[in-house]
Amino acid sequence: MGIFDALMGNASEVNLAELSAELSPIMADNEELALAYKLIRDMFVFTNKRLIMIDKQGITGSKVEYHSIPYKSITHFCVESAGTFDMDSELKIWVSGSSAPIVKELKKGTNVVGIQKTIANFMF
Repeated sequence: MGIFDALMGNASEVNLAELSAELSPIMADNEELALAYKLIRDMFVFTNKRLIMIDKQGITGSKVEYHSIPYKSITHFCVESAGTFDMDSELKIWVSGSSAPIVKELKKGTNVVGIQKTIANFMF
């Protein structure tokens, strides 16, 4: 991920093999990583069971919040691809019990079709 993309708020894909060791303490026994994206220090991770939003806080990032959203709680979602003049893509996820969507910016070239397929496969 380039520093420009990070400063602009765009997320980039994360290597799952490297992430596996970091997340193994919080993963369920039969849970597997599917996709992961990083935005500076924060991440959102798609597993076969849930979406995990990881928020690293403070200067050192030693305080970490793990927000888990089971796929059954996702009511609908929207994936917007990048355009000619719009350099980023966007992912919006609505969760039951919340009126505002979770919105994540993705850099141009991100596999938005793969993200959409991943969510759809795990929701149904």
